[in-house]
Amino acid sequence: MNLSPEQIAAAQKANLETLSSLTNQALQSIEKLVELNMQIAKQSLSESMGSAKKALEVKDIQQLLAHQAEAVQPMAEKIMAYSRHLYELAHETQASFTKSAEKEFQAGQKKINGLVEDWTKNAPAGSDTAVTAMKQAIASATNVFETSQKAVKHAVEVAQTNHNNATSTVDQKMKTASKPASKTSVKK
Repeated sequence: MNLSPEQIAAAQKANLETLSSLTNQALQSIEKLVELNMQIAKQSLSESMGSAKKALEVKDIQQLLAHQAEAVQPMAEKIMAYSRHLYELAHETQASFTKSAEKEFQAGQKKINGLVEDWTKNAPAGSDTAVTAMKQAIASATNVFETSQKAVKHAVEVAQTNHNNATSTVDQKMKTASKPASKTSVKK
């Protein structure tokens, strides 16, 4: 079961292509994160300038308090939206990396199965026990990988559900908190 120089070169080439693919995926995620942060920075700067101009026009303490209260709700909503964008980006990146890992594992599994088949064809007589043990070890490794992938997918689904529930709860609390304030301002 010796590897030829061609097989080693092919394996190195495949590993380099995998590394290149994963690096590109990571860079795309970083690029999306930078774009999101730049968008938020520009928007925040613009809104801060508008808020500062409004604050300079305030004539009494009541107007100042009203101005501050007016600014809090949109800020909280923007923080929640930013959090959702970050979570979606992280989830997208994780899914992409998982898909690549599964693809590489399957390709590696095919190669190992091919090597084992070649080895069993050329195995000396009486080595049936060793061949069976090798095949069982490969089957066990495959089972462990598949089980761990299922566990990771389940954990990601639970995290996503928890994130969605937390986001909904915060959104509802923000809406509830803003309703009494708007009702009292209407009564005046």
